[in-house]
Amino acid sequence: MKAKILIVDDDPDIATMLEDRLQASDYGTITARDGVQALEQVEKNAPNLMLLDLDMPRLGGLDVLKRLPTVKQAEDIPVIVMTAHGSIQAAVDAMKEGAYDFLTKPLDKDHLLFVINKALERDSLKRQVACLKSEVDSRYASIVGMSAKVRAVMEAAQRAAKSEAGVLLLGESGTGKELFARSIHQWSPRQSMPLVVINCVALTETLLENELFGHERGAFTGADRQQKGRLEMADGGTVFLDEIGDMSLPLQAKLLRVLQDREFQRVGGNKTVSVDIRVIAATNKDLKQAVKSGAFREDLYFRLNVITLTLPPLRERVEDIPALAKFFLNRHAKEAKRPGMMFSQESMDALARYTWPGNIRELDNVIARAVILSTTDTIEPIMLSLDGPGRSSAADPLSYLDLPYHESMDEHSRHIIDQALRDSDGNQTKAAERLRLQRTYLARLIKQQKAKEDEGLLSG
Repeated sequence: MKAKILIVDDDPDIATMLEDRLQASDYGTITARDGVQALEQVEKNAPNLMLLDLDMPRLGGLDVLKRLPTVKQAEDIPVIVMTAHGSIQAAVDAMKEGAYDFLTKPLDKDHLLFVINKALERDSLKRQVACLKSEVDSRYASIVGMSAKVRAVMEAAQRAAKSEAGVLLLGESGTGKELFARSIHQWSPRQSMPLVVINCVALTETLLENELFGHERGAFTGADRQQKGRLEMADGGTVFLDEIGDMSLPLQAKLLRVLQDREFQRVGGNKTVSVDIRVIAATNKDLKQAVKSGAFREDLYFRLNVITLTLPPLRERVEDIPALAKFFLNRHAKEAKRPGMMFSQESMDALARYTWPGNIRELDNVIARAVILSTTDTIEPIMLSLDGPGRSSAADPLSYLDLPYHESMDEHSRHIIDQALRDSDGNQTKAAERLRLQRTYLARLIKQQKAKEDEGLLSG
């Protein structure tokens, strides 16, 4: 769709000339002879850009700029003002009132089109950024749940957000640490500045160093230009360091300097770069134990551990499962263009019984899969596929002691495997280490359990 440009000029010859030039360049045009008509046309036609003469009867260009924010359909329309050579000061005043640029009469055709293209490109980019921000904000819109444990952490996070102190978020994988980090940023005085997220385990040490600090031209093979690091990009805002427990010791030392002095040097450079950042860090590891074992610097731990918030696992906030499940169902159903989807009561009961070794992230994935695979608008238990690790078969985990020998042994095996998987956040390799089993043998046991459960369902 071609852009609509509103031409506002009381000189009919200039207005006609502009119409001809813009239409020849495939723009749509609307005209107004004074400022009053201009505001009416903005509300009526919602143009993409305005060419505005400053010297007009009834309502001048400066007054139009002042009133524009109050007009419906305005939505930050880029305005290019037109003025005579002797009125440069008026153009400067217009820029102070929010005009994008100014042109002097007589207008040069090529320069006119260049400025218009740049203004429209800038406006399009702003809208794309706003759209992406809206999508991100909606994805991390709110912390769902009103259990006592979640309320306590949320209240502490809101108090912490008002300060400049560093925050350390602890908790199992999938408990929502990034969501809390984003919320703390939004509640803080830095909310209008960038929030930069860095995953410390996703990159090698060398790549993470470059990601954090950037590099100078010639720092290494292929570094043909200077590149700013993520810390520099976050200047004035917040840095969220996810999985900080996996950062190497050499990088920990460099990060410590940033936290102490708020300065660093890019890779391959000797120029000091100063930054004003607030740091939020997160990990699912026991940092105290990591300090004792020498895997994490004690001085960095104390620097990060000013305010510590521990997020509860989902199995400790079961009362929040219905609200979370409905939240994820609404989001995934909307994305799949399947409004009206719902859970059967049996499904809600199954979700509440499950122990969620992967926490909220696992719940999100389970519901996303159910929405995709469901052939009806009502999600039944079979669509949730909750028969694996984390399934709770009885309120009393030792009830199997009253069963016959072989059944009791099977139940005992399933129970200790489930417990090991819960303690290991669903990671089979870690669970195998806890049980002192080969991972392949543990995987075979899990597969056998699943086969027996499926056989039981079929025979039932």
